[in-house]
Amino acid sequence: MADPKTLPSPSASTEPSPPPPPPPDAWVAESRLLLPQWESMRDSTKIAIPIAISRVNQFDAARLDVEMSAMLKEQLVKVFSLVKPGLLFHYEPELDAFLEFLIWRFSIWVDKPTPGNALMNLRYRDERTSPKTGKEVRTGLEGPGLSVYQKILYCISTVGGQYIWSRLQSFSAFRRWGDSEQRPLARRAWGLVQHAEGLYRASSFFNLLLFLYGGRYKTIVERVLKARLVYGSPNMNRAVSFEYMNRQLVWNEFSEMLLLLLPLLNSSSVKKFLLPFSKDKSASSSGDEADCPICRSSPSIPFIALPCQHRYCYYCLQTRCAETSSFRCARCNEFVVAIQRQGSS
Repeated sequence: MADPKTLPSPSASTEPSPPPPPPPDAWVAESRLLLPQWESMRDSTKIAIPIAISRVNQFDAARLDVEMSAMLKEQLVKVFSLVKPGLLFHYEPELDAFLEFLIWRFSIWVDKPTPGNALMNLRYRDERTSPKTGKEVRTGLEGPGLSVYQKILYCISTVGGQYIWSRLQSFSAFRRWGDSEQRPLARRAWGLVQHAEGLYRASSFFNLLLFLYGGRYKTIVERVLKARLVYGSPNMNRAVSFEYMNRQLVWNEFSEMLLLLLPLLNSSSVKKFLLPFSKDKSASSSGDEADCPICRSSPSIPFIALPCQHRYCYYCLQTRCAETSSFRCARCNEFVVAIQRQGSS
């Protein structure tokens, strides 16, 4: 009898066969392709840390610096106004340049932030020499301050440039370079000034677009000098106090309410209403009885109020009685029922 044939199991027939091992050349090519990524993951110090500085903070810092300069200027003007009024009017560009120089001298020159930058937690950094990668980079905000060369150029371009430009504009306007009656040289100089101003405004607008896009260098001077504003402390948050804002809102609402109600109030009626509650009731009677209590002058046509018989001007008394039928005397607060010329029966 023949032996029965053994059939293969279903699992053995459906099991896929293992793939053949890859050739050695494929492993080598793949390892060479992934080796740079693996090295960069192993050494994180080679990765540049991206930083983003708030554009609003940079604009606010510049605005605060302008307000600080204006506040110092106002104080100086008040001091010199006691000596001679209008003394500093002709030297306003020099005064502005002096105040800007003081702010630069005691902030940027000594490696300290300006008042606006200090409030916004910002400082200037030399972008040319600041490290992008390395073991010393932890937050991306590291880097040295401005060099002496950058500080001097910053002072010349901001303080000196603004002073020269303001003086040039005032001198050209005083000499009337733009008039057609002037010499060709003056008109040509006026045209150059106008073209320079237009070029600067166009450059500032283009720089503003770049700043809004990238967040670096809000002015042309900062872009040329590579002086970037970065956070002074990475862990310092912008502290916003709403106490002043709340007080300002309350005062604005209160002032608007007063402006709405005061025109509707009659001062004489309010005074008469409060007169019975006054502690010093003899104050009105202690005045000069010969004067009209309304206009405080001697009556040209004297009339008396009845029945209290206090003396008034005819026009003052007649106007008050015509306004309201319940007019009270301004001296004794008694109702006036009639008026009579003084001395007549």
